[in-house]
Amino acid sequence: MKSNLIGYIKRKSLLYKTAVEYGDYTINHIQGCSHGCIYPCYAMLMARRFGKVATYEEWLRPKIVENAVELLTKEIPRHKTKIKFVHFCFSTDPFMYGYKEIEELSVKLIKMLNEAHIKCTALTKGCLPVELARLSDDNEFGITLVSLDEKFREKNEPFSASYKERIGCLYKLHKSGIKTWVSIEPYPTPNIIQQDFDDILNAISFVDKIIFGKMNYNAMVSKYAGYKEYFNLLSEKVINFCRKNNKIYHIKEGTITK
Repeated sequence: MKSNLIGYIKRKSLLYKTAVEYGDYTINHIQGCSHGCIYPCYAMLMARRFGKVATYEEWLRPKIVENAVELLTKEIPRHKTKIKFVHFCFSTDPFMYGYKEIEELSVKLIKMLNEAHIKCTALTKGCLPVELARLSDDNEFGITLVSLDEKFREKNEPFSASYKERIGCLYKLHKSGIKTWVSIEPYPTPNIIQQDFDDILNAISFVDKIIFGKMNYNAMVSKYAGYKEYFNLLSEKVINFCRKNNKIYHIKEGTITK
């Protein structure tokens, strides 16, 4: 059943190779994102630049690619031998908070890829459904987490899942034996929010991988004296934490300054 809270569009293709540094192939089966992040959101900036949405309000109204299953059915055989893994998603959120129809489509697409023996990864500011634990053990599921302060979330990620909910859903998958990860990006400087970085690391100490990256496209970052040294220090903390606890890590390009 189609929801009146969601729009629908058709596309000519779905699965494509990405240039994102830690990506391979990706799928963006939704246009827009209801989470409304105001860091600002790079995905929204690009959508406006290329005329896909005109306003922030339009971006908040997600549109499902209604022929996504049909497209993926055709494209899996075409790309299968070239794919290392498929990421959900780089320009939207596959588990948009409060949108069951989007969640169900995301799970269906991941299942289709797994049945073709293709690994999937996913990242969300919503809640990862427990159904993911019944799919391939090769999959990796993650959340974005840049703070534990709910007031910060309500201001900067106003319609996303609470940090506690995100961590809780991720932990359930971890307990089910699924590989989990956290993207601590875009991380803010102390003039945006005062917080203890170690608290965040300790809150997600159960995950298998951590990605860390600085906040971009925000003038407040460069106004913080010593921001380059600050991100160097935090990058070092992530590296040391992961090495000590036998975890994989990735520091985003441009986060460490020589």
